[in-house]
Amino acid sequence: MSVLPEYVPERGMVEVNGCMNPERARILTPAAQDFLAMLHHRFDARCLELLARRKLRQRAFDAGTLPDFRDDTRAIREADWKVAPIPPALRDRRVEITGPVSRKMVINALNSGARVFMADFEDSNAPTFANLIDGQINLRDAVDGSIEFSNPEGRTYRLDPDPAVLIVRPRGWHLPEPHLTVDGHPLSGALVDFGLFVFHNAAALAACDRGPYVYLPKLESMEEAALWNDVMSCAEGELSLPEGSMKATVLIETLPAAFEMDEILHALRARAVGLNCGRWDYIFSYIKTFRTDRSRVLPERGQVGMTVPFLRGYSQRLIQTCHRRGALAMGGMAAQIPIKGDEVANRAAMEKVRADKLREVRDGHDGTWVAHPALVAVAMEIFDAHMPGDNQIDRSREDVHVDRDQLIAPCSGSITREGFDNNVEVALRYTAAWLGGLGCVPIHHLMEDAATAEIARSQLWQWLHHDHLEFTDHAPIDMALFDRSLANHVHRLRGKDVPGVEHLDDASALLAELTHADTLADFLTLPASTRLQGCDTPALPESGDKK
Repeated sequence: MSVLPEYVPERGMVEVNGCMNPERARILTPAAQDFLAMLHHRFDARCLELLARRKLRQRAFDAGTLPDFRDDTRAIREADWKVAPIPPALRDRRVEITGPVSRKMVINALNSGARVFMADFEDSNAPTFANLIDGQINLRDAVDGSIEFSNPEGRTYRLDPDPAVLIVRPRGWHLPEPHLTVDGHPLSGALVDFGLFVFHNAAALAACDRGPYVYLPKLESMEEAALWNDVMSCAEGELSLPEGSMKATVLIETLPAAFEMDEILHALRARAVGLNCGRWDYIFSYIKTFRTDRSRVLPERGQVGMTVPFLRGYSQRLIQTCHRRGALAMGGMAAQIPIKGDEVANRAAMEKVRADKLREVRDGHDGTWVAHPALVAVAMEIFDAHMPGDNQIDRSREDVHVDRDQLIAPCSGSITREGFDNNVEVALRYTAAWLGGLGCVPIHHLMEDAATAEIARSQLWQWLHHDHLEFTDHAPIDMALFDRSLANHVHRLRGKDVPGVEHLDDASALLAELTHADTLADFLTLPASTRLQGCDTPALPESGDKK
């Protein structure tokens, strides 16, 4: 790889710390860097203030305060208002496929037959410099129609004539981008992903009535949504786009956000087109919010399905809220992937997908997510049969009555030795793969990403830091068992053909550190970022904070 001459910035401008080549230089142009610097100077301080508020709120939860609806925003919840009209390209989103921004994935997802492809810079992407900037190259080429990919066997992949609508998910507000700094401070990963995408593609997308469109992850409050609204408004002005042309779908994947769905839509009402049930991160957020509350310790992941009370209430309230406001209510991810060589097991897995999608469409969801192209037809068949129109916004669901207590209801269930051991394996294998640059990994016929790995490692912490928890056979759950299980998996996997095997020791050390710690870490990906391999990955501050 050729390396361009070092760029020496003026004070207050962006400094690039990553392996450059001519193609990447066409993404990180001086004008694009100026655009990122402008976003940083205008919005970084506000972002940091909101992240500090998150910490204060979590301290209150740790002290016993329960999440609840805000008194100061009651008028927003009770008033009659609607979001702006939904653009024609986004009115029918019955099946969406998600995945990372690697070149082959972008082509296959856009050609999958899904209505929408959510190109993901967040949970399914490990943020190496190469992944981030090459991902922007891939999206640019997809937007202009020139993208193609040839595999080692000589097969060439190109876009079909009518590809899916593109929506991009930038990283959450909490994630910094250490490869791009201003005055020694890392830029916000959210602003980098969003900024580079819209800078290079907004004009072309707007010209064909395709936005740009974004998915917004990990929000916890209406103030964080308002920050995104202002960022988009600023970008529209700088890029000479009509006000409100950028549209956003918000993932409701944190427990605090579930109490502010109306408020989040209101803050983005000129741009919001819907909310999405980000179920896996939502389960993780439930664990994190109640990390000190023994009465709300969750059973193993396989028992925490969408029919348990706190998840059932969350999804139904989301549908009701969205439809009242004229917005789309998107269902959650099916993590299953086809099981080759075992038709019986594959049929069982596909039946789980069908049952999940049938529940969603019957409840009133306007669309759903899948993680694998082979599931597009399965989900499409269910939604086509039960949703003849573009969406179900006309279903008001006035019969739904979900209160605070249901949204935080404890979940009954058990913890088996197999469930405990599976969490150790998933957390270890995913972290090792992530350190090797892979953000989504198939493990035991499920597509694991950062959200599902977070469930695994946070459940381990939760189970091990509350006294007197037992397995179903009444054996105690203790740290010595965790240490043995972790060591056994490292030993078993060493030398095997699994993603990230060369990073098992680093992954094991990190998982042990996080699990033994007295406090549950907010995110796995923050401390893991300091261990990402490669010449292009500078270390983050030890605290994991952006500054």
